[in-house]
Amino acid sequence: MYIGELATRTDTPARLLRYYETQGLLVSGRDTNGYRTFTETSVCVVGTIRCLLAAGVPTRLIRMLLPRIDPDLPILDTPLTEEIRAELEDYRDRLRERQLLMSASLMAIEGYLEHTCPSGDRTR
Repeated sequence: MYIGELATRTDTPARLLRYYETQGLLVSGRDTNGYRTFTETSVCVVGTIRCLLAAGVPTRLIRMLLPRIDPDLPILDTPLTEEIRAELEDYRDRLRERQLLMSASLMAIEGYLEHTCPSGDRTR
């Protein structure tokens, strides 16, 4: 199938599919006219990529995970190598650190609003 059909079937813009390809997440062939061609499996691969991206997994880690994913099993049943596990743990730790920084920022803003706004009037 051509990229337009894959885009329609996966509800993913063609531009994003080309990005997935440049990131090594999606593989295409070439037709005699030079157009990208994709297999039926590409539909599942794009769905998996989008699911992992929605979960916050960066493309660098998705590239490592994709070859290990069995399309007939839930993604959580994908076996992890020690390298992938270490990468995921490192990413998780960085996310927790960012979460703490965001919470501190939120508390600072709330404190500023409490201090500068008269009681009950938070529209300023």
